[in-house]
Amino acid sequence: MNAIYDALLQGQFNLPTLVVFAALAVLSLVGIAIGLFKAVQFARMGVGKREKAETILDSWLSGRPDEAIAAASERKTVLTRVLQSVFTGLQSRPQDPSYAEELGRQSAIIELAQMSERMRTLDMVVQAAPMLGLLGTVVGMIDAFGVLSLAEGAVDPAQLAGGIWSALTTTAVGLAIALISFFIATWLEGRIERERNLIEAVISAAIHGRVDPNARLS
Repeated sequence: MNAIYDALLQGQFNLPTLVVFAALAVLSLVGIAIGLFKAVQFARMGVGKREKAETILDSWLSGRPDEAIAAASERKTVLTRVLQSVFTGLQSRPQDPSYAEELGRQSAIIELAQMSERMRTLDMVVQAAPMLGLLGTVVGMIDAFGVLSLAEGAVDPAQLAGGIWSALTTTAVGLAIALISFFIATWLEGRIERERNLIEAVISAAIHGRVDPNARLS
């Protein structure tokens, strides 16, 4: 990376390569910004916090509905908000559990939609960065060989190697950005999938009870 930085300072890159570097810099900032935004958003939404939902479910299944409903009404986490919707349905139509299940699923759809915001943009960074880097390499190679084709006499190997090196750097940078963004996206998607499974579990437990009374959300 120091070599690339020094080359930028010395003006060794041509204009098309610099344009590609600028675009890659924008993509890297977008990927990092989305990762930070999603981490803060998940913390505010209460993603992954299941202890409160466990307590509420215990109260509900132990015959203390008022206590469970009061705790769920605080709506501090994804799971408690879904539970509140389920409890609302069970109170409105005690003889129709399918209604409560539907309300819970509607609440889950809203929560999961918020959690999935900007994930497509992050996927775009993962896919676009290496292709953009490859484009920079191709353009740089064309420029390097174009200059050499106009040169008279013997070709300077050092000049050729320098042109190829500067062209290949965009591919390396693009792959690095894609790899980092891929790890961020994988981590976020894993948390979303885990929360989806927990939502399914709390809806089922609230309506139908637990198969094992000692079972816990995991």
